[in-house]
Amino acid sequence: MPSTGGRTQRAGTEAVVQGYVVQRGARFYAVIYEGLDPITGRERRRWHPAGTSRDEAELLAGRLAHDAGNAARATGPTLGTYLTRDWLPLKQLSLRPSTWDGYRRNIELHVLERIGRIPLRHLRAEHLERLYADLLLGGHRTTGGPLDAKTVREIHVILRRALDDAARRGLLLANPAQLAHSPKARRLTSATARAWNAQQLHAFLQHAKDHRHYAALWLAANTGVRRSELLALRWGDVDLDDARLSVSGGLVSVGYELHETRGKTRGSRRCIDLDRRTVDVLKRWNRTRLREDPNATNADAYLFATPDGAPVHPQLLSDAFRRLVKSSGLPYVRLHDLRHTHATLLLKAGVPIKVVSERLGHSTPGFTMATYQHVLPGMQAEAAALFGKLLRAPRTSTASTRWKSR
Repeated sequence: MPSTGGRTQRAGTEAVVQGYVVQRGARFYAVIYEGLDPITGRERRRWHPAGTSRDEAELLAGRLAHDAGNAARATGPTLGTYLTRDWLPLKQLSLRPSTWDGYRRNIELHVLERIGRIPLRHLRAEHLERLYADLLLGGHRTTGGPLDAKTVREIHVILRRALDDAARRGLLLANPAQLAHSPKARRLTSATARAWNAQQLHAFLQHAKDHRHYAALWLAANTGVRRSELLALRWGDVDLDDARLSVSGGLVSVGYELHETRGKTRGSRRCIDLDRRTVDVLKRWNRTRLREDPNATNADAYLFATPDGAPVHPQLLSDAFRRLVKSSGLPYVRLHDLRHTHATLLLKAGVPIKVVSERLGHSTPGFTMATYQHVLPGMQAEAAALFGKLLRAPRTSTASTRWKSR
């Protein structure tokens, strides 16, 4: 039976060094357990002959474990320890809760298990490239299939930022992520720009008119606001007399807990004009809330709330929308695609792209153009036809006179 002669253990994702004694016949061995190999994931043990005395073998095991522990400490923290104990806690102070939680989940799900045990100082570009290749082949935690290239690219960006900070702090001589090849950023696909036409949107809103979330879904469809922006609205943000809506923040779920955030960009904080029908929908919702609670429409009360005044959880709204779409028989779209529908219908109707960009809260009209480039070919054809008609139009008398005088 083995007996413990000494142990050096560092908590968390640090290397574990343990010393114990094993007897084989009349001889004893000091065995040093050095944790898992950072590349293969297999356990590492070193056996040292220790003579025929158990006491001497235990002393040797303790000394070797102590020396090995000192050597492990001299290599510095592992990548996993640095990310989870140093970098992520500091980033929690500067990142929005939803962004920080995305960093944490990607690190815990995809990084720690694969390369978290590698000492930070020993991390090389090839470790990262092997990680990306493994994720692209079979990194999906649920299906075991390939992880989307966009997600792998996001993981690369997280590691590059984390290792940049490590290099600035002197924990690394250079950032290996700067040398590692990662999946290229892909262009937006049609899946990110699904939209209903006007008839389909009208049919959906008719189908949802008796649902509690009808007013919220109507407002989302008629303004293009994001889900987080919609659920963060308070009655003080709505001016029903002037038909305007003020958007200044968001309500997001992090670990199913709700957090209020500021807008993603300066453009996200904006005012949106409302049409009279949307104002009427909000007035009816106002009366519904007052019947539930006389204080439900105070300026600081949530615009869309449960009967007891609590904010609607984002996931509950998305689930309700998904069920309504399924029961309507319409083509499947996500709740976020109401935003795409709003933008697409406006652009196809000839609304200037700058106006659409301002309603959506995009940082620049260029971003709007890149996102909705699938709409532009038809608009280009219409513009070409219109210009052709202008050239075929009769010249004005002033222009004709000026031409004849030359």
